Amino acid sequence: MATDNLTHLAAFAAVARHRSFRRAGAELALSTSAVSYAIRALEERLGVGLFHRTTRSVSLTEAGQRLMERLQPALGQVSDALEEMNRFRATPAGLLRINAARAAVPTQLSPRLADFLRAHPDVRIEVTENDGLVDIVAEGFDAGVRLHEFVPEDMVAVPLGPPLRGMIVASPAYLAQHETPQHPRDLLRHPCVRFRFASGHLYKWQFERGEESLEIDVQGRITLSEQTTIVRAVLDGLGIAYVLEDAARPWLDSGQLVSMLEDWSPPFPGFVLYYPRQRQMTSALRAFVDLLRGT
Repeated sequence: MATDNLTHLAAFAAVARHRSFRRAGAELALSTSAVSYAIRALEERLGVGLFHRTTRSVSLTEAGQRLMERLQPALGQVSDALEEMNRFRATPAGLLRINAARAAVPTQLSPRLADFLRAHPDVRIEVTENDGLVDIVAEGFDAGVRLHEFVPEDMVAVPLGPPLRGMIVASPAYLAQHETPQHPRDLLRHPCVRFRFASGHLYKWQFERGEESLEIDVQGRITLSEQTTIVRAVLDGLGIAYVLEDAARPWLDSGQLVSMLEDWSPPFPGFVLYYPRQRQMTSALRAFVDLLRGT
């Protein structure tokens, strides 16, 4: 197969994954115009249109979808063959692409990256922050970072950090004007800052003490989807919130937030790095997993 055919097919696969010529170019280190040229050349060679294009979106045609279905396993084999050559290198190399939950990045993932990159100068890392449930294989990622409960069963999961803990927090100013909740059901009498998952699902606050478990559908006038903005809303006195301890800890230590109902919030399994069980690991991913495992 001619080299330009492989280049054009790689460009096609990248655009199909990202649904964007610009993001495909960023992945391939090509300009948007170069990616566009590659797709036009491939379409002219095949005699069919592969993408529907508008000013706002890019989507696969029926022919494009069929080509992607046939092409993905073949490109995977090519990638595996090239990666196998890294076994003959003295050090790991290549690009490590990780799709991570936003809450995990500042406190769990980022602190490990600097030392890892210093130890492996031939490795590059790209982290995409995304709170949705992503098919990391179909989207071209080497690994994902999510809470353990959201990891598919066919994945290998490696703990990224210690167990986590959720905390019910409010500002001292808020509590000066409202009665402090003594039981999770008391929260139903308070304005709360609600959390919405990327899927659109509203989180119902979960509590556990001994053998008793509760799920409280709190009410409130503001709903957010990111930990730092939730903390900001609580600092501004907009109500009570349920946040991860990592996000609240600096403000708790400074006295700007107060925690409540701690005996109802036991630790739970934290974030994990996960990757496909049946897929050959790249040398960069293998080195990062070894770091996490302390080997």
